[in-house]
Amino acid sequence: MKKIIFLLFVSISLSAFSAVGDTDSDEIVNALKQGNAEQFSHFFDNFIDLKLPDKDEIKNLGKTQAGVTMKSFFDANNVKGFELTSQREMSGTMYMAGKLFGSAKNYNITLMMKTKGDRLTIITIRLN
Repeated sequence: MKKIIFLLFVSISLSAFSAVGDTDSDEIVNALKQGNAEQFSHFFDNFIDLKLPDKDEIKNLGKTQAGVTMKSFFDANNVKGFELTSQREMSGTMYMAGKLFGSAKNYNITLMMKTKGDRLTIITIRLN
């Protein structure tokens, strides 16, 4: 009986974790589809690693500065859409990859995210 209760508790806990991650990941995808850097930056962790095309990777960039940098990138490239190509979760870390559509050029984007509290937070962004 204890095993059954324990298994029930674990399965409910895991499904709750998955539902939070799914909702947040859907919101991240929607922000990218709309080209909304401000909404996208709400999911940034306090410090992120950021790699933009033709620039060196910046490690431990603060959330505010990362938001400003991404808004600048979205505005300069007139980002208008996003197509999700891959999403998976391994060992508590979620990975998302896709194509970001700009007016003149498209970019591959890869996000690495982790759950912090009850939210999914972005810890790494790579654009190329």
